[in-house]
Amino acid sequence: MFHSTSVRRAIHHLGDRCLSLVADDGYLLKLNPSNFINGAEMHTKFIQGVFRRFTSTFAGLPLRVAGAASLLIVAGCQPTERVIDWDAVLNGEHRAEANKARDVYRHPKETLSFFGVTPCSTVVEIWPGGKGWYTEILGPILKDCGKLYAAHFNPESEVEYFRKSLESYKTKLAASPGVYRTVELTVLDAPEKTAIAPEGSADFVLTFRNIHNWMKYGTDQAVFAAAYKALKPGGILGVVEHRADAGVPLSTMISSGYVTEAKAIELAEAAGFKLVEKSDVNANPKDGHFHPRGVWTLPPSLRMGDEDREKYLAIGESDRFTMTFRKPGK
Repeated sequence: MFHSTSVRRAIHHLGDRCLSLVADDGYLLKLNPSNFINGAEMHTKFIQGVFRRFTSTFAGLPLRVAGAASLLIVAGCQPTERVIDWDAVLNGEHRAEANKARDVYRHPKETLSFFGVTPCSTVVEIWPGGKGWYTEILGPILKDCGKLYAAHFNPESEVEYFRKSLESYKTKLAASPGVYRTVELTVLDAPEKTAIAPEGSADFVLTFRNIHNWMKYGTDQAVFAAAYKALKPGGILGVVEHRADAGVPLSTMISSGYVTEAKAIELAEAAGFKLVEKSDVNANPKDGHFHPRGVWTLPPSLRMGDEDREKYLAIGESDRFTMTFRKPGK
């Protein structure tokens, strides 16, 4: 049986015109009008346990349940789905010119599209660094409808670099409050501090070129576990990391900054994730993976200084793998 009394509240999200019905038992039903225009049908498996009859009007959009219990009819809806204005995001005045120059190597549009981030997503960015390179892009994408948790360094860390990096990041946020209005700072200092977002709240947890650092500190397993805990069932872990040759030992991964795909998959699966897909969007065939000072030999670090500078500039930034993992569930 469907009972109207089981409906606790109905919310009309004007921004994306998405209707959410939440039942007393916590069941959540989201209706995207673009999928249900002019009498389209939805099977009962999405509405069972929510209601039998529920008639109301939200901003002129009528809802009604058809006579057949297996169908929900949504009438009068028009698609107003939010899209990312990539030109505005990538060329915004809030972005540092030096950061814009890295787009050619880091492919932010293609990478975030591969992950599936949308303007209304709840996203955790792990260790965004002092420059907040990806925060400059995620901030404007999420500022009107989404949420960004920036899981940064511990302000009480004994490592001076960590403290300075966090302060630089805070300065960046303060300089463009309108762009970063949905950003909330959290702390990731594994294994002690791992509450990077409220449990089960995130649609995406994203990490860019960080796994080798966690391996160095011996906190890799704890960080992957924190990501798993923060994600909703069905949520996505998006990973970009410098790619090592297959079979490279752990010690070389740590010293060089390059991590094997197999190691990343091993860590993710040990935390409970399932590999979804790989992409070569951040691949660089010019990078041979072995350099005098590891990945930091290449730009933007260029730790060899003027020695062979043109050679390393010609290679560009590192070869990277890009993967998505899913937390099992709905």
